[in-house]
Amino acid sequence: QLQASGGGLVQSGGSLRLSCVLTGFTTDDYSIAWFRQAPGKEREKISCINEIDGYTTYSDSVKGRFTISGDKSKKAVYLQMNDLNHGDTAIYYCAANNYCSDRQEWWGQGTQVTVSS
Repeated sequence: QLQASGGGLVQSGGSLRLSCVLTGFTTDDYSIAWFRQAPGKEREKISCINEIDGYTTYSDSVKGRFTISGDKSKKAVYLQMNDLNHGDTAIYYCAANNYCSDRQEWWGQGTQVTVSS
């Protein structure tokens, strides 16, 4: 299982850190990706991490503002989000996959991020 948390309401220009806690597996077993879905829009993959070799990837929409990281001791993956803007408002999900592939094996529930103008 994956449990996402850390969402909330933040002003434009602010920061939030999302957490994805893993139960029943670790990041040695799967890579972890973050997705988001805004109302009326398709789900977007925004970042992924493979903790075995440190590989990370970001979408152009968040590159330079968001940072993905992991803590094996806590079995958690984080998404540090800085310089947030209204366009970042969405439900954010974490998911497990094989080496940041497009197919997700497991999904967590979403956490709402709302950025006020």
